[in-house]
Formats: sequence, C-alpha cells, structure tokens
Amino acid sequence: MKRILVFIALFIGVMVMTQAQTSKVYDNKSIPSKILKSDRKYAIYLPPGYETSERSYPVLYLLHGATDNHTGWVQFGEVQRITDKAIQDGIATPMIIVMPDGDTGQMGYFNSIAGDWNYEDFFFQEFLPTIEKTYRIKADKRYRAIAGLSMGGGGSFMYALHHPELFSSACPLSAYIGPLSLDEAKAGIKKSHPEITDDAKIKTYYERHNALELIKLIPDDQKKAVKWYIDCGDDDFLYEGNCLVHIAMRKKEIPHEFRIRDGAHNWTYWRDALPTVLGFVSETFHQK
Repeated sequence: MKRILVFIALFIGVMVMTQAQTSKVYDNKSIPSKILKSDRKYAIYLPPGYETSERSYPVLYLLHGATDNHTGWVQFGEVQRITDKAIQDGIATPMIIVMPDGDTGQMGYFNSIAGDWNYEDFFFQEFLPTIEKTYRIKADKRYRAIAGLSMGGGGSFMYALHHPELFSSACPLSAYIGPLSLDEAKAGIKKSHPEITDDAKIKTYYERHNALELIKLIPDDQKKAVKWYIDCGDDDFLYEGNCLVHIAMRKKEIPHEFRIRDGAHNWTYWRDALPTVLGFVSETFHQK
C-alpha cells in the first residue's frame, strides 16, 4: 500500500511539474486605450516555465494581416505549437510573443491621414508600455523584436523604420511595403478619404508610410541599428515590393537577410516561415 501511495505521489508530482512547464496562450486579453477610445484586444504566448520562474523574457511583437485579428497567429499560425517546438529543439530561446488586434475599429497599424484613428500612437504610447509593465519582459531594445505578415509585415517595416531605437530585429513576411508610387498613394487616399485633397499632405503621409522612401533616409550611422530578415514567396502578389526593398537596402548598404522561397500569400507559407523568424530574433537576443 505504501508503494502505491508513493507511486501516486510521484506521479502527481511529475504531472504538476509537467503542467507548470507548459506554455500558455491567452487570446482574449485587452487593455483600455484613451487614444483609440476603446478597449483593445490582444493575444499573448507565455513560454514554458513562465508561471513558475521569476526570470524576465525577451519579447516578439507579432502582427497579423488584413482581415485577421489578434487570434490569427494563434488559430491559423499555430504559434503555440511552432514556438514550443522551436524552443524544445534549441532553435529559439524562450520568449514572450504579443499579438495585438489591428482589425477592430479601423484596419491597419498606422495613424490615419485624417487624424481620427491614431493606431501607431496607441501602439507606442499605450500598448507597448502597458504590456511590458504587465508581464516580465526585458524592456530593452536588445530584447525586443517585431515581425508580421502581409499588412503586419508592413507594420513591421514601418515600426522598425520609425523606431530603430526600440527594436533589435525586424522580420517582415510577405509584406505590404506601402504604395509603390505617389500616384498610387493618391489614388488610394482619394478612395478611402475623398475629403483630403491637399497634395502636400498626401505626399508627406506617403513618404512616412512607404518602406522605400524611409530606407532612403536612414543615416549612415544607423544602417546596422536593426537586424533585418525579409521573406516573401515567389508566387506572392506582393513579390515586387519586397524585391524593391531588397534592392534599395543593397544600394544603401544596409545589412539584411532576404529570402524568396517557393510559396504564395497564405498560412502554409507563414507557418513554415515562423521557426526561422524565431531563430533569427533569438540570435539577436543572444547577440551571437
């Protein structure tokens, strides 16, 4: 009888320890936003051991694409399974992954040209500081990365280019880099905001939200401020913009990794890309 009780106790202990070492994903968290005048949802991945340790972790902000929301990477991107395996296989270091909602209210990660929906202000002034105070995150550039797909890839470009002092690495996947010309930008703004006809205002907005324009402005002493991993499928409709970014970075002599792989604009491609992204940002966290 004693042996049975000891076995049961050991079994329970192992189960408790195993349970404590599993990762957690919460996909219905929210914070209030004064800037957007609403509660903003987000999902978060907490690595194995987070709940039983006292250590702080590096963080990856992972942005979804158009028509998805903060649950996209959880449901379709299988972020928990893929990240758990990457950590277990030694590809990635344990990290916190934060997935904000860029779909509710208005879709996108930028401030509106009309000034009525300033999502980027929300992200940097409210969301990021709140997240990094709420969770045990190493709130330092070296331990902060950003990545995303499609619209979120564009967000990754813009956020890292606007704030190279905040991110050690950026990984845009199948990214929308912004309108490829000023005329294209004017046509898009005319459609979404017909009341805005000021060409100077449109030009300023275009230059701030186009990766090619922003790359031109990077000072020589900031060329290595962010480590870049850019990935796009050879059958992706956003292939041209990503190739143009690669060429612009080459001309500007900005170090970056650029990958064109077999694939299209879909979750099969992005799930396959995620382990490499996790490994890339982990190397930056470790400063190898």
